[in-house]
Amino acid sequence: MAKCMTSSSSSSYALLLFFFCFLQLEAILDPADFLALQNIRKALQDMPASDFFSSWDFTADPCNFAGVYCDSDKVIALNLGDPRAGSPGLTGRLHPSVGKLSALAEFTVVPGRIYGPLPETLSDLKNLRFLGVNRNFISGEIPTKLGELRNLRTVDLSYNQLTGRIPPTVGTLPELTNLILCHNRLSGSVPRFESHTLTRLDLKHNSLSGSLPPNSLPPSLQYLSLSWNQLTGPMDRLLARLDQVKYLDLSLNKFTGPIPGHIFSFPLTNLQLERNQFSGPVQPVDQVSIPTVDLSYNRLYGQISPMLATVQNLYLNNNRFTGRVPASFVERLLDASIQILYLQHNYLTGIEISPTAVIPERSSLCLQYNCMVPPVETPCPLRAGKEKTRPTTQCNQLKDLKD
Repeated sequence: MAKCMTSSSSSSYALLLFFFCFLQLEAILDPADFLALQNIRKALQDMPASDFFSSWDFTADPCNFAGVYCDSDKVIALNLGDPRAGSPGLTGRLHPSVGKLSALAEFTVVPGRIYGPLPETLSDLKNLRFLGVNRNFISGEIPTKLGELRNLRTVDLSYNQLTGRIPPTVGTLPELTNLILCHNRLSGSVPRFESHTLTRLDLKHNSLSGSLPPNSLPPSLQYLSLSWNQLTGPMDRLLARLDQVKYLDLSLNKFTGPIPGHIFSFPLTNLQLERNQFSGPVQPVDQVSIPTVDLSYNRLYGQISPMLATVQNLYLNNNRFTGRVPASFVERLLDASIQILYLQHNYLTGIEISPTAVIPERSSLCLQYNCMVPPVETPCPLRAGKEKTRPTTQCNQLKDLKD
């Protein structure tokens, strides 16, 4: 009998050990995370033709839900919505319970019709590194306490209806790499950014105002877009520091002052400075290898530098440039190296091109409304108007152009 009892006890122990090991392998989700996911689900619905939530059956393991990623018993990533292109997305609100997912490092929402404010409880996610809630209908202000998430590297809240200021605390995030807040309704000034790893800053299409001090943006930037705002002041000292920038768009603001010549030597693929109040001569220090340069609708003056003849798409129209167009431009235009050369609405006095010259079909030249009769007939943009030549009275006042 004793022998049988010993054998039975050994079998029970082995069975318990098996279940213990099984539970260790199949960890049960933390109750706080489980409840948070339930609340998040109740606040959101699939848009028509979306079935993202079909796998969210709370009688099963939530770590197997679509968009839920776990480490042990904690949710570490939550990606709401079908990420495939053309997905209808979700509708509803973001529940404050998202802040209960204490181990969450990544939180994203696909484009859809999610409305209401960002939960203030996002500031409780101390491990959050990636926040992406773009192309929805998020309104209200960016939570000030977002700046307390010291591990944040990417914030993308673009294409929403956010209002108010960009919290200065966001500028103090030490690990920030990408900040994308474009196409919102943000106002106030651009904060100073302290991160030495910030490479992408996109704030275009807002209502930001004020000037940018020379040390407000880090030299680590590779992509900077501030277009379609109401920003003012000189930019030459700040731009001189951004020697790693590859894409620069400051268009449609009220920036003033000169354009530093050495910016044309930066590794840029696109330089958009149009529709500002930049003034002074444009003097690159070397041949320019930037494919597209747009300096149109400013107050730039002086002669056109031959260093710009290597630009593929060059917009110098609606400025105050004077003198003759360098011959190097004509050579590159006729061999189709230049595809767009817009020089209209300046005070130019000549260009060395034969009236019988044939402009390649893939190239565009506009010379109208200068202090000369265009030697060749070329199609110009409709907004250039119909007048071929600037009035003589204006051309006689060249000496006043720098005033």
